[in-house]
This record gives sequence, structure tokens and C-alpha cells, in this order.
Amino acid sequence: MNEDSDTTTNKRNIWLRGLFMLLMALVYHVTGTVMFIVAFIQFVMVSLSDTPNARLVSFGRSLGRYLQQIGYFLTFANEEMPFPFDDWPAGD
Repeated sequence: MNEDSDTTTNKRNIWLRGLFMLLMALVYHVTGTVMFIVAFIQFVMVSLSDTPNARLVSFGRSLGRYLQQIGYFLTFANEEMPFPFDDWPAGD
């Protein structure tokens, strides 16, 4: 009886994880678009001033780490769910 309960719980958990995976895949897509916009703005700023914007560098690093966290979650390399279920990654 206990094994059936564990199996049902595991199946329910995998379907819940699947739902979160779909949500995180959508967030990954949107975040990739934001990363492209940040890269384009940084390119323009460096073209005009010869130095990258420090705030955009920091934000780009944290955004890259966020994309990495989502990728790890989607590929089952990590069980921890990324932001908004955890803290935003640091840009340092």
C-alpha cells in the first residue's frame, strides 16, 4: 500500500515539475530576448564611448547566470527552481 502511495506522489510531482518546466521555458525565451537587447545597447554604448557601461555589465552577468540556472533546471541538472522561486543571481 505504501509503494502505491509513493508512486502516485512521484507521478504527481513529475507532472508539477513539468508544469514548472513549461513556465521556465517561456521565461528562458523572454530572458534571451532581454539578453539580446542588453547586448545591443551595450554594443551601441561601447561604439560611442569606447567603454562598456558597468551597470549593464553587472546586469548581463546576472542575466547570464539566471539563464544558466534555468537551463540546469530544465535539463534536470539541478532541482532548485530559479527566480522567482529563489533569489536573483548576483552580478559580481
